[in-house]
Amino acid sequence: MLFDKVKAFVVQLDGASAGAEPVFSGGQAVAGRVLLELAGPARVGALKLRARGRAHVHWTESRSAGSSTAYTQSYSERVEVVSHRATLLAPDTGETTTLPAGRHEFPFSFQLPPTLVTSFEGKHGSVRYCIKATLHRPWVPARRARKVFTVIEPVDINTPALLAPQAGALEKVARSWYSNRGLVSLSAKIDRKGYTPGEVIPVFAEIDNGSTRPVLPRAAVVQTQTFMARGARKQKRAVVASLAGEPVGPGRRALWQGRALRIPPVGPSILHCRVLHVDYSLKVCVDIPGTSKLLLELPLVIGTIPLHPFGSRSSSVGSHASFLLDWGLGAPPERPEAPPEYSEVVADGEVAAVGQSSFPPLQDTDLSFEGPFFAYIQEFRYRPPPLYSEEDPNPPSETMRPRCMTC
Repeated sequence: MLFDKVKAFVVQLDGASAGAEPVFSGGQAVAGRVLLELAGPARVGALKLRARGRAHVHWTESRSAGSSTAYTQSYSERVEVVSHRATLLAPDTGETTTLPAGRHEFPFSFQLPPTLVTSFEGKHGSVRYCIKATLHRPWVPARRARKVFTVIEPVDINTPALLAPQAGALEKVARSWYSNRGLVSLSAKIDRKGYTPGEVIPVFAEIDNGSTRPVLPRAAVVQTQTFMARGARKQKRAVVASLAGEPVGPGRRALWQGRALRIPPVGPSILHCRVLHVDYSLKVCVDIPGTSKLLLELPLVIGTIPLHPFGSRSSSVGSHASFLLDWGLGAPPERPEAPPEYSEVVADGEVAAVGQSSFPPLQDTDLSFEGPFFAYIQEFRYRPPPLYSEEDPNPPSETMRPRCMTC
């Protein structure tokens, strides 16, 4: 406005630095200040603050009511997870107060609920947190300032359920023109269910091709977004990391001894929201020519708190040892590499982007795994020892008398 005396009106959070905004979790205090800069004296009615956190989903589906009648069905649901109101400035007497020219600061602070939902941006839903300040003045439209903040709810993978190995097995008869071409079997196993971004998942798998044609094994980490409203569900899937193995010829058997699949910077699992979920899974697939794919799915949980260097870490290594011995792959390394911290993998600048997703976009998939494989494949750092050796590691002594084979 031409005669507007408000030069600046913004909301700032404590702890913010150049290019980085603070990240919060449930139970923490959010503190900051509302900055108001006036070019001259101004009459103010009130300065009010409101903090909101909301999980919201919305999508539409086309329906048919007959041969020539169609309509669009809308689904929408929202859940309030944070709601806080405060009055930062109110006149003691009368309807207004006059503020002098210059810079004015109005501090605020409020406590977040103990349990929240991680900030999220998806195609059919979102979880957003913001602070809005409203300046009321007589005979002038209200002035508003808005500040978005990020919440990351901690997910600790140091629990027995997330440290337990995951395994599965499937088989399928390969068919061609109504005739059987042999049996294809797949078994896969990973050492635990919980991982954090930046970690490597060593995939152990056995592919037995009893058919008459070559088959191709593949593996991928898939994110599934589930949106829920009015008893209906809508899902969106995306591949976040993938790898492809070598073809397995007819009558041959292939063994993956810890093929490495690294988890990129992705958002953690969201498991306890009423209107949306974010789940992860490891899908091991075998392409069989002329037959539908053989698909094995192992559940994953992407957390924010990595394995502890002691305690749970040692128990995890112990379970990993028995895990390797069960598969005949020898002993694990004595000093496994510690996983990175969540903050080292997901930068503050990424999670604080306003109006955008907190994490990089993912590649869509229809679970066919036929798109380009963009994951960088590298060998497992601690490769297990071979199952056998051509030379005896403990040859007999020359002075030892040879045993008679007929005795």
